[in-house]
Amino acid sequence: MVLSEFKTQFETALKGTYPKTEVQSFYRIVIDHFLQLSRLDAVINPHFEISADKERQLNECIESLKTQKPIQYILGSTEFYGLPFEVNSSVLIPRPETVELVEWIVKTLKENDTVLDIGTGSGCIPVSIAKNAKTAKVTAIDISKDALNVAKKNAQQNKVDIEFMELDILTVKSLPEKYNIICSNPPYVRHIEKEQMKPNVLEFEPHLALFVENDDALIFYEKIARLSTHSLLPNGFLFFEINEAFGKDVIALLENLQFKNIELKKDVFGVDRMIKAEWI
Repeated sequence: MVLSEFKTQFETALKGTYPKTEVQSFYRIVIDHFLQLSRLDAVINPHFEISADKERQLNECIESLKTQKPIQYILGSTEFYGLPFEVNSSVLIPRPETVELVEWIVKTLKENDTVLDIGTGSGCIPVSIAKNAKTAKVTAIDISKDALNVAKKNAQQNKVDIEFMELDILTVKSLPEKYNIICSNPPYVRHIEKEQMKPNVLEFEPHLALFVENDDALIFYEKIARLSTHSLLPNGFLFFEINEAFGKDVIALLENLQFKNIELKKDVFGVDRMIKAEWI
């Protein structure tokens, strides 16, 4: 099979499952990953010969995409904050809005600050912080051993030193140390919101990292904030990524716990997505 034939096969197989622009984007990603062909290479080499082994891999990729499995899981990798990350079904795929949270944290960090990331998943937040704040001492915790294994690999791949711990934040009575910054992107999607979610998220990404009970949507925010009142150093900061529906509720929670200088920030899509609060 030559490349032009595969392109026709790829577009035909996925037509109706995804918008045309998304199919084109997938095609470029797939040929770059499996064939090491850039967009320009693909244009000027339509008769590029695809080996039988590569053809098999590409066909498997098409079949997976037809089920709406996220392409990041198919390839086993993604990019976040300009860095490479391994991902699999044990961790959420890093989102672009979380990049903005990391940027906010990095801008806030001072020399030799200590940072704790709670519910680290793939490790995208602590790895990106450690890579861009060289003097920071970074610790990350998660309840999932499988997620921590992925996060450790990502720290190694990006050549950063992070301390990882397996902890259930909802059952611990205190955090390991005191920190200048505590951050978290915890589960915040209510079960009633499932109907609004696309199959590529609902059927493939880990529900443990996504969902909270409808009547207890702030469970993680409340526990982390309470722990932070004892574990943040003076003039330390707490950062949250939040469900856009609960910006005012999280602010009220933090105010009741005596946090100061609370800021609610919109993400690139224009919705309330992150909060910063100072512990004085």
